[in-house]
Amino acid sequence: MSKPPEKLTRILIVDDHPAIRVGLASMLGTQPELSIVGSASEGREALEILQHNAVDVVLLDLRMQGMSGVETIQAMKRDGHTARVIILTSFDTDEDIYGAVRAGALGYLLKDTSLKVMVEAIRSVHAGKKYIPREIATRLADRMMRPDLTARELEILKMVSKGLTNKDIGHALGISSFTVKNHVNSIMEKLGVGDRTEAATISIQKGIVRIDN
Repeated sequence: MSKPPEKLTRILIVDDHPAIRVGLASMLGTQPELSIVGSASEGREALEILQHNAVDVVLLDLRMQGMSGVETIQAMKRDGHTARVIILTSFDTDEDIYGAVRAGALGYLLKDTSLKVMVEAIRSVHAGKKYIPREIATRLADRMMRPDLTARELEILKMVSKGLTNKDIGHALGISSFTVKNHVNSIMEKLGVGDRTEAATISIQKGIVRIDN
């Protein structure tokens, strides 16, 4: 008696680089247990595909034109989509990892991940388990120990990173230099640094503030 075929895992690929979408589809398409349902260049297109197709696992880029990976996960939740998400990205800053997992991603892989590891991650995530490589998991644990910055602190940190003084920041935000100083002190305490220059440097390195912001 022949063994019945295993149920295919249905995959949606979301990335704003056409070559990456084609490459992933070609690579994963060699696996008999996987079925590529489709691909999308950005979040809204992905949501449209999810609306009309059954998908088990979404391979999702983190930074895309328009809707980001995190915003796409949040929209999927709002729309009631049950597909599980693996972030597949070139970015591995602490804040990128933390933001994606907090939003609901079950997996986090870099784009240079081998096919073997990628398939293993898809199997795990399809089964409802998390798949985060050890190095990334260690950094995620460290990040989760650090308190979140408030929206105002993030706003001020971006200005600090651009070299603005407390007086400049206060003028731009319509608050006193004393208030700005208090926010900067709070930022330094949360980041575990000794001065504003180190705060700016660390925030860029960890992805809290992006250089192009």
